[in-house]
Amino acid sequence: MTVADRIAAFRAALEEWLRGLYHGMITHPAYEKIEKEAEDAEDAFMLACFPDAFGIPSPVSYYTAELLPYLENEFEAWERRLWDRETLIERKGQQYHF
Repeated sequence: MTVADRIAAFRAALEEWLRGLYHGMITHPAYEKIEKEAEDAEDAFMLACFPDAFGIPSPVSYYTAELLPYLENEFEAWERRLWDRETLIERKGQQYHF
């Protein structure tokens, strides 16, 4: 192995290590927060579209039922997540470390 090959291998290993360090220290916590906020926004949208799935009467259910074929995969996951999820206060309290 020549010196140039050793230097290239060392640079590649160092670059991979630094990328992992950056991801772990900087971007990863942000990803978790962004994913939680996106999930909350999606839950709010789905609840606004399909409140009758949880016994909340809605005058626009007739119109939002047309969206069901397009949101079929998300609907099952959303319904399962809403029934199994912690209370909203606990979930929002995690953001503020209560």
